[in-house]
Amino acid sequence: MRRLLTLLCAGVVWLVAAPVAAGQAAPWFARSVGNATQVISVVGVGQTDAKVDVYERTAAGWQAVGAGIPAKIGEKGMSADHYDGSMMTPMGVYSLDFAFGTQPNPGGGLQYVQVGPNHWWDGDMKSPTYNTMQVCEESRCPFSTALSDGTENLDIPQYAHAVVMGVNKARVPGKGGAFFLHTTDGGPTAGCVAIDDAMMVKLIRWLRPGAVIALSK
Repeated sequence: MRRLLTLLCAGVVWLVAAPVAAGQAAPWFARSVGNATQVISVVGVGQTDAKVDVYERTAAGWQAVGAGIPAKIGEKGMSADHYDGSMMTPMGVYSLDFAFGTQPNPGGGLQYVQVGPNHWWDGDMKSPTYNTMQVCEESRCPFSTALSDGTENLDIPQYAHAVVMGVNKARVPGKGGAFFLHTTDGGPTAGCVAIDDAMMVKLIRWLRPGAVIALSK
């Protein structure tokens, strides 16, 4: 779901893995991510702002890899009750399924799809491919390509680099789709999480299959 303005990465820390200090509580998501060893934590710090921290689990426990990354979230904040058109970022823990972008693959462990004018995220609730990426010429797509019906053309600047969040993987009509971690344009989003593009590249290069994103207020 696309966003709405350019975020400066002031104060961002991208660390060589540093262990959580002795006596410090485990990360807030620790009991909710199963066996995942890579976690992107997104915690709301205002109506449309969030703080992103990046963690990796090793034999020594959780280690901070990145901290204090500023992000933009949904225009109407965060909610556990997400649905099409809500303009809210979904709370919970979700898989990070694959990466895509208008720019070439920067490398990393996730599958990467370079997108162009014929790449769409199907938001048509009547379509059997609802909430999936599709490739077709607009005049030949078997679903509505209208933004008013929720479909997005993926060839836009905000999708220079993006990672698909596994929200509504059952593809229940009306429960929302096109939730991504993607490049920011500086403004609030329609439900995605958006960060600086240079940081997106670092994250995509770092991510491996099995990583998750955890979101909370």
